[in-house]
Amino acid sequence: MTDSAPKVKTMTAASPVKAYRDLAYGGMPLWKVLWAEFLYFFVGPLPGALGLALRKILYPSLFRSCGRGVIFGRNLLLRHPHKIDLGPKVVLDDNVTLDAKGATNHGITLGERVYIGRGSSLYTKNGDMALGDNVSVSANAILFSSNSLTVGKNTVIASFAYLLSGGEYDPQDPTPFAFQPGTCTKGPLVVGEDCWIGTGVKVLDAAQGIGPRAVVAAGAVVTKPLAGNATYAGVPARPLPAKKA
Repeated sequence: MTDSAPKVKTMTAASPVKAYRDLAYGGMPLWKVLWAEFLYFFVGPLPGALGLALRKILYPSLFRSCGRGVIFGRNLLLRHPHKIDLGPKVVLDDNVTLDAKGATNHGITLGERVYIGRGSSLYTKNGDMALGDNVSVSANAILFSSNSLTVGKNTVIASFAYLLSGGEYDPQDPTPFAFQPGTCTKGPLVVGEDCWIGTGVKVLDAAQGIGPRAVVAAGAVVTKPLAGNATYAGVPARPLPAKKA
């Protein structure tokens, strides 16, 4: 009698310390890991002008590159910061997550004057993410990439929006979902320049692209590519009739 049950991998780690270091820092050298831990503990939570000033001086050393005038809020969660590029005058508000984890990815790039609002999360699973100049991400939004996610310059993403490039599971795979990597993808996601993504909008992996100067109304779910210079609403998102002059 043969066992037809699917074979699954057990989730093990060599040690808790190694598992934490792999998750949070990847290939960063030990001295930089210790420096980061020191900054997170002693400088990260500091309130007021003193905290802002110390983070402005000390935090740039953690990143692959960091432009002038970057503002770092309190209690940032940074993972694999050596794969993150910050342009000049980027603002990271309190409790922002920037997570560029992955074994072979390039990571996260934020252009000049990008704003990431309080509690928002930009994270990858071996994917890449790039936000163009002047992109504004409001509070509690989530951007995820296990492939490639690009947001064009001057685009506004409102609170509680959720943009995905990848993040799918395979229903045809007999492996239990809990043991699948959750990185299946239909391709890159590109949001064009000067778009407005409304509150609570969900842009799924299958969307693949949103054209320039598109407006996606609050609560819409984008499941396929959208052309630019139009307004969309609903579940799934559909174009609204153009207003008569």
